[in-house]
Amino acid sequence: MCQVEEDYRDGLERVEVPSVSKKCVKCKEASAAVVIRAGDTYCRGCFKEYFIHKFRAMLGKNRIIFPGEKVLLAVSGGPSSCSMLSQVREGLSLNAHKKLRFSPGIIYIDEGGVVGQTVEERRRTVAELQAMFKATGFPFHTVALEQVMDLPSSVVAMAPSPSEQPASNYKEAVGHFLQSTSSSRSTPQDEEQTSLPEVPEAHTHFLQQLIGSAKTLTARQDLLNTLRQHLLVHTARTEGYGKVMLGDNCTRLAVKLLTSITLGRGAQLAQDTGFSDARYGDITLVRPMRDYSAKEIAYYNHMFSVASVFTPSLDTKTTDKASIQRLTESFVTKLQEDFPSTVSTIYRTSEKLQTTCRSSAKAEPSDKCLLCVCALDTAVENASAFQATLTSEQLSQTKYPGAAGTEIPRQNPESSAPSGQCCSSGGAEDCGRAERGGGGCCSSAKEPETTDLKSLLCYSCQLTLKDMSSVEHLPQYILSEAQRRQRRSQMREEISEFLLEDGEGGD
Repeated sequence: MCQVEEDYRDGLERVEVPSVSKKCVKCKEASAAVVIRAGDTYCRGCFKEYFIHKFRAMLGKNRIIFPGEKVLLAVSGGPSSCSMLSQVREGLSLNAHKKLRFSPGIIYIDEGGVVGQTVEERRRTVAELQAMFKATGFPFHTVALEQVMDLPSSVVAMAPSPSEQPASNYKEAVGHFLQSTSSSRSTPQDEEQTSLPEVPEAHTHFLQQLIGSAKTLTARQDLLNTLRQHLLVHTARTEGYGKVMLGDNCTRLAVKLLTSITLGRGAQLAQDTGFSDARYGDITLVRPMRDYSAKEIAYYNHMFSVASVFTPSLDTKTTDKASIQRLTESFVTKLQEDFPSTVSTIYRTSEKLQTTCRSSAKAEPSDKCLLCVCALDTAVENASAFQATLTSEQLSQTKYPGAAGTEIPRQNPESSAPSGQCCSSGGAEDCGRAERGGGGCCSSAKEPETTDLKSLLCYSCQLTLKDMSSVEHLPQYILSEAQRRQRRSQMREEISEFLLEDGEGGD
């Protein structure tokens, strides 16, 4: 029997907890000022050197950004993106050891209309951020999220990717850049944009209707992230930037990885969490902060006075179970408190994941998702888990008249003739003339009555669209591209018997 009154506490080993009274693990002279992980204690100077070196090593190791290239920094006002801006500013200073050689610009997307902020609150936030941007000397762009309603369809269409430069040309590009900078010194130009751009009140109302049409907070956050990326890519294209830097840190990417798997985005993990994302072809998304944890960034910003601006989001002041994204974040952060290697383990695992889907950059326009612009993951065999899920969903749903689902009504319903009757008033003999005029019901170029969005979306975006009450609230550029793709698909089916498959052409 066990003896309950026995005292075993004296025999237990006491684990030594690292404290700031220890010496720095790098210089081994100064007293530690910060404890990052167990055994990793740094003094103030060594911690700054370690933080800066990690940022520049990430860019130098990948060699995606060539000297002289224009790079757009996406700054939301949070600690991570503001720290990224501070690192770029530090790397472009004259006394930098390994100086960065690209031309940066800044973009801030104001999302106050989605969270219900007043115009005065939005202007106050924009003014605070613009004061920070002006101090850097970089050109900056302030964009309201409502401008996503006026985007062209080319945002979600396939854009020709620039010819990839081999790594051997990197040193040559450095030499050309040094010669050009030594001969002509260019001073950064300031944007004459000192306030929130004027946005029509109708656009704000339409945007709120679009986000409000999603029934769950999970779908709202996913939809908002998609619209934000579309606006980033459009601004980068119109302003001549080839790369866009995002402030996603290691902790956020670990949460994003588990969230993506939960939302059915397993096939898109390489694009969603990798260092570079070339899904848009001519614009590459880069994540240089992916090696930093949220704890490291918070320590650095506090110790070296890196300012940040709080901007509310859709999940501000919500409970842990409000959405899948919020629940996953709570799970990871609470697990990280007891097991400090949780985030790093998830993050390192994501680097080893690969997908068997076709590369999104090499896929045809019809093979890419209409919303997230990743390669479609729905073209699988019949004996697959995806097809089994669809079959189960079809059997469990109740069919009733008028259940349109994700179909868009035709925009120009000119023909209302009953089935089996020609739309032309003169009958079948006038159908040919009507066809030549473009309005006959027998015209093969006639616009389809409905557009089925499901066939144009990946599995995860289909789930997001299923949570929406109506797809008619989607921006016009998405609906126009959906109709264009369906017309192209129908045209391909009509001439399919005249097309040659790969390898069938003769000499």
